[in-house]
Amino acid sequence: MCAASNIGVTLKLFAELIEIAKPHAAAMHRTAPQQIEHWAWLGKAVEENPELSVPFTQDTPLAVEKVKEGSLTEYPFSSK
Repeated sequence: MCAASNIGVTLKLFAELIEIAKPHAAAMHRTAPQQIEHWAWLGKAVEENPELSVPFTQDTPLAVEKVKEGSLTEYPFSSK
């Protein structure tokens, strides 16, 4: 989420979706609304990049942040 659009909006969600999100949110140290927002962003990224695998799409934001902080290490590919 971009800092300039960090304004909350009230949405009506199905109670079932909130209940489904709760254990996932707890595992990822998020609130249920944050988990649902995460799923929405991931779904958008997957739809915009159908040629990429879901795990690759999930890992890309983490890799970007690691590059920004300088803690990303090169993956050693093996040649057979």
